[in-house]
Amino acid sequence: MRRATFLTAVVVALALAQGCAEPAPLDESADFKTVPARGWAYGDTFEYTPDLADSVGKSRIAIAVRHTDGYLYSNVWLELATPVAGTDSMAVDTINIPLADVYGKWYGRGVGVSYVTTDTLPAPYGYDKSRPVKLRHIMRVDTLADIEQVGVIFLPLTHDTAY
Repeated sequence: MRRATFLTAVVVALALAQGCAEPAPLDESADFKTVPARGWAYGDTFEYTPDLADSVGKSRIAIAVRHTDGYLYSNVWLELATPVAGTDSMAVDTINIPLADVYGKWYGRGVGVSYVTTDTLPAPYGYDKSRPVKLRHIMRVDTLADIEQVGVIFLPLTHDTAY
């Protein structure tokens, strides 16, 4: 009986430790922009500046999308523009963030009718604190409803990152 109780305690402790060890991109370093109540118009671009030690460099980027359960689509297409080092130009990437599965079940976590989905992009991106990163939606509608906030998280590269 004691052994079963001990094993249960160990399993619970490991589960709690694993939950604590999970990366938490939605912390105070996340920069969220609130979408206007009228919706996210096609031409509205949000700008983000990294809160990293270096003024110029590379980092990984995670994008977080907070939406309601009234969002009509299973994904959101975004355009991310990042500065190219040593030039005045911007590198532009098209990003598809899936928000629901084929059955309509939301991937994100949330309470009530609000869900947050975070997607970390695979490659390192350049940044320059004097030139912000820009993000806009490129869905096939003029105004995107039921997106509440969009965030960009700059994740510093570590020495063990193979890029």
